[in-house]
Amino acid sequence: MMSRISTYNNRLLPWLLLAPQLAITLVFFVWPGLQAVKQSFLLQDAFGLSSEFVWFANFIDLLNSEEYYASFLTTFIFGIGVTLLSMCSALLLAVMADRVIRGAAVYKTLLVWPYAVAPAVAGVLWMFMFHPTIGVMTYLLELVQIRWNHSLNGDQAMLLVIIAAAWKQISYNFLFFLAGLQSIPRSLIEAAAIDGAGPVKRFRDIIFPLLSPTSFFLLVVNIVYAFFDTFGIIHAVTQGGPGSSTRTLVYKVFDDGFIGLDLGSSAAQSVILMFIVGAMTIIQFKFIERKVQY
Repeated sequence: MMSRISTYNNRLLPWLLLAPQLAITLVFFVWPGLQAVKQSFLLQDAFGLSSEFVWFANFIDLLNSEEYYASFLTTFIFGIGVTLLSMCSALLLAVMADRVIRGAAVYKTLLVWPYAVAPAVAGVLWMFMFHPTIGVMTYLLELVQIRWNHSLNGDQAMLLVIIAAAWKQISYNFLFFLAGLQSIPRSLIEAAAIDGAGPVKRFRDIIFPLLSPTSFFLLVVNIVYAFFDTFGIIHAVTQGGPGSSTRTLVYKVFDDGFIGLDLGSSAAQSVILMFIVGAMTIIQFKFIERKVQY
């Protein structure tokens, strides 16, 4: 029996279908990016009344700034903390939810719900729980002789924004890890169990290697998330403080541009940040992906 394959001779139809997405990409991504590149070469007054073309002066000032290098270190610590905490927690929850237990669907639904929370709302929730005077977690910490005040202690502020940002991302990672676990043939795991491999050995030698494509994808996504999508959490919880202990690169772009009104430096920082994320993504796909087992 011959199969019927539908064909369309209209060459304009694919472009019409892609037009809405292309328009959104051009208006909200490409055009602002080009404007940031243009602005990075200008020196503009705080009121935007005059501007001067200064070539690479904004970039040179950044590379000579110790404060900018401190933001690099803060971003690195924050990114590593968020990525490790969110991915490890999500993997643990996915392994537990993958077991055949009563009410598993309810557990999975509850674990996905935090992803629907806006970043700023997630930050406010954790800020109230760790509030120095009325926070529930602060009260529990005082019972074990730990004084918590993230508005004065920079290390505690960094830990709080890492926890809040990781909690927001756990649900996203959980969905992919759970889908990856459910795609692994049960016959492989059962054969390993028959051969005498324990749960830890089965996870280490069979399950985790088969999850490497999912883990690699989530690694890239979580690093980009920590670099770009955590501004709302930091702004709601610490506003980059105390001092500059939680001022990441993306928050420094906002702080210098909208608070300090140094638009040229802010644009130059955003351009550097785009290049950094792009370079990290290329390195991950070119070198780390070679070790991924598909």
